[in-house]
Amino acid sequence: MSMTRLALQNFKTSARNYLSLVVSLAFTILIFFNFQCVIDSDAFDVLGEKNRRNMDISIQVITVVLICFMIFFIWYATNVFLTRRKREIGIYVFMGLTNQKIGQLYMVETSLIGLSSLVLGLGVGMLTSQLFQMVLVRLSDIAVEIRFRLSLGPVWRVAAMYLPIYLIFVVKGYANIVRSSVLELVSASRKNEFVRQSTGLLAVKAVLGVGTLSAGYYLALKDGGMEVMNNVLAAVVLVIIGVYLLFGGMIPLLVQGMAGRKRFLYKKERTLWVNNIIFRMKRNYRTYAMVAVLMLCSVTALAMGFAMKNRYTEMEHFRGTWQYQVMGIQDGLDKELRGIIKEDNEIACSGEIPLLLFQEDVVESMYEHRGYGALSWSAVRGLAREAGLEFSVPEPGDDEVVNVTQLYLMSLITNKSDITVTIDGRPYRQVQETSVPYLGIFQEHISFYMVNDRIYEKMRPLGAEVYLYNYRIADPENFAAGRDKLKGLHDRQPERYQGCTFADPTASDAAWIKVLYSICIFMFMVFVLASGSILFMRIYNDAFEDRARYTGLYKIGVERRVLGRAVAHELLFTYAGPFLVMTVSSWFSVHALGKVMSTDLLAVNIVSVLVILVFYTGCYFFSLPFYRRNAGID
Repeated sequence: MSMTRLALQNFKTSARNYLSLVVSLAFTILIFFNFQCVIDSDAFDVLGEKNRRNMDISIQVITVVLICFMIFFIWYATNVFLTRRKREIGIYVFMGLTNQKIGQLYMVETSLIGLSSLVLGLGVGMLTSQLFQMVLVRLSDIAVEIRFRLSLGPVWRVAAMYLPIYLIFVVKGYANIVRSSVLELVSASRKNEFVRQSTGLLAVKAVLGVGTLSAGYYLALKDGGMEVMNNVLAAVVLVIIGVYLLFGGMIPLLVQGMAGRKRFLYKKERTLWVNNIIFRMKRNYRTYAMVAVLMLCSVTALAMGFAMKNRYTEMEHFRGTWQYQVMGIQDGLDKELRGIIKEDNEIACSGEIPLLLFQEDVVESMYEHRGYGALSWSAVRGLAREAGLEFSVPEPGDDEVVNVTQLYLMSLITNKSDITVTIDGRPYRQVQETSVPYLGIFQEHISFYMVNDRIYEKMRPLGAEVYLYNYRIADPENFAAGRDKLKGLHDRQPERYQGCTFADPTASDAAWIKVLYSICIFMFMVFVLASGSILFMRIYNDAFEDRARYTGLYKIGVERRVLGRAVAHELLFTYAGPFLVMTVSSWFSVHALGKVMSTDLLAVNIVSVLVILVFYTGCYFFSLPFYRRNAGID
């Protein structure tokens, strides 16, 4: 019988056992394919060139993340398959087959699994690509017409990305088998059964893990300026290393400590599952750490999505504070401007405020801006009262300023106080920063510093004082009518008017943010499902290794009911361990993200953890019958 026919026969007979592997790989391909279809689709072109460009950049960044995830997932899946097959095909050594022939058999079987996953993933992806885009549009709350269009571009891109990666790991497995000795092939099922690890080594790993994780948490919460990005990157690396060491040191140390307490171990049949957990931690701690990191990524992705949505809503409100803003060189122009606007629109709210505009060389600050200005504290308070905006800024001292800035989507500067600003050679201490839209969209063009009235009077000679007239209309949809009449004021009366600023309520230049929100929800689902499938694959294959042990226990008189309870406790630890580590770590990651996005994300954190808890509870009960069947208990 040829190697190909033998591999086909093995694949057919073992198809049921490898179903979880095929489905997991197909799911990865499905997600990757659907995102490629979004890039290839022309449905989002109606959002405009800027939105489309930003959306494509966001999806390309996510594509890179998905490629990294695909590499990891293929590596993990092929490793699981290699471990399983080395135990099963080792028997071919006694039939006279060389390692090269056995390796070829492995390559053909693994290739069949990879091709089956590719065909299944692409097939389901083609059927669901339109549905994926429709859900994406629905969650984004944008008006886009989705048309079914089957393109081969995404198919070729997915295949070109997936097949070389998969082939690399197939060849790696072949080389592993070729280099293996006969003893390693035959005894592969027993080589990972370590009884206990060195307590001293575990203690060192535990200390390093707790220290590394604490350092990562500290950097995630630390305020700062432009160094915040370096802190975030360092925190990500440290948390990943810390989680790895936690599962490789602290948790095994605690479990071995419990096993060493005889009064604990010999109660409630704990000897049946505590020692088995110790065995599993030696080999599977990397898997548990990866699952915890994946869940942490999922919670962070969901928090990022809701943070984006909240900031988008706030930005829309920011820009909608005033529709028309006219800069006048003199006071007393409100009556004339009202007359022009009332020809086409009803004014819902208005207000005027004097402000000082400085030359760039007058102000020295930590960060450069396109322009600088000064505002009187009492004048801003009066404008806020007229506009119905909150005003909780205490009056600054003579050496203090409050930065009135635009609303950023994301700010890497989390320490926004105790910053020194120099105006005309005199240092001022920035005690607060506010993005309340007192000046509306005008704050996006100039960085203003609010000072008390005394300092404002002293600053008058340093800049040009102008008057900003602000108007909010009752019907924003009729925005264009009044805009066209106000545009020519500067050309007609340059001695009275300096310019106009308009906030078009129909503009959708930030619609890509809503699409990114939807994508983040999908990434949350992807990472959660991936983490669950990884644990399921691990449990599914571990059950075959435990079959002989449970068979022996049953033969010496242990009831199946007792063995079933032991399995339930062991699987509970498998799911609960990564979940608890993720729950603690997610608070720090989401809190750090909330500071960068200036958004309270605690509720999102709690809800996302509860969703994962429900999903993992379902996975736990779903895994129990499979484990019992594969382990020979049922």
